[in-house]
Amino acid sequence: MNMFDRMVKAIVAPGSSALLVIVMVLLISAFSVMLWDTAFLSVGNFMNILKGKTPLIVMAVASVFVISAGEIDLSIASVPPVAGIVAANLLGQDIAIWLVVLAALGTGLAIGLINGLITVKIGIPSFIVTLGMIGVLQGMARVISGEQAVPILDSTYTAIFGQGSIGTIPSLLIWTLIIAILGAVVLRATPFGKAVLATGGNETAARYSGISTDRIRIIVLVLSSLAGALAGLLYTGQFGSGRYDLGGNDMLPILAAVIIGGTALNGGRGSVEGAVVGALLVGLVSNGVILLGFSTPQQQIFSGMIIVVAVALSGRRLIQRRL
Repeated sequence: MNMFDRMVKAIVAPGSSALLVIVMVLLISAFSVMLWDTAFLSVGNFMNILKGKTPLIVMAVASVFVISAGEIDLSIASVPPVAGIVAANLLGQDIAIWLVVLAALGTGLAIGLINGLITVKIGIPSFIVTLGMIGVLQGMARVISGEQAVPILDSTYTAIFGQGSIGTIPSLLIWTLIIAILGAVVLRATPFGKAVLATGGNETAARYSGISTDRIRIIVLVLSSLAGALAGLLYTGQFGSGRYDLGGNDMLPILAAVIIGGTALNGGRGSVEGAVVGALLVGLVSNGVILLGFSTPQQQIFSGMIIVVAVALSGRRLIQRRL
């Protein structure tokens, strides 16, 4: 088999993210041709996409750890509204920003700890636990907000978490870089990252090698909810208010970004860098659909189809292994 044949085989292999990336690049190229007279590929448009997708990127990075460890957190996109409303309410009472941030992150930590303990100690699959948690969090967000937007008037808070910049560098870009670099280093170059991959790859073997797999599974679910809480801070900083619907449609794009980026659905393999690129590719496609003038229902149909295709292509390996 020559090199070209090996490359083709690798691209079309079940579970390969290369095919997904190629599909996304082709879609973006098609949008570029159709939108040649717009600002689709301008630096300004790309920066707007990056800033708008920063909360999603934060949650996608955390999801890499969860899925790599063999778990899944469906409730991560339901944490931002709860944490964001908690922050908005406390800011309205003139509480110090650092205490507000701690309270919001503490909310995320508590949610993640509940998910982790029920999953590990009681033995209920994380898929079921976090699916149920979605309803709990959505109800909480509506109750504590009264189904009304809670305005944030603290300019320091909004500058740090969304609307500010350091020189010409937007604060949201800084958050993206910090989370992406931190996540990549932890996953690739620390004992914890290796333990996460080992747990997802073969939990029994990992346990025999001395890894506390239960602790790893709890930690990744806690980190996931913490990332959701941070995303809530970033959303409220961007929009200047806490709302019960913040990030409500993020779950499928998060999953698509992680899978497009090369993280295996069955655990044991993950890529933080890939998830960041996947989130930006999803953002570019969504942006192109909007610029083409699609209606909101058409946007949802198109974006949903892209996500389903991405998940289906990447999930073939998992299905084949189970047969």
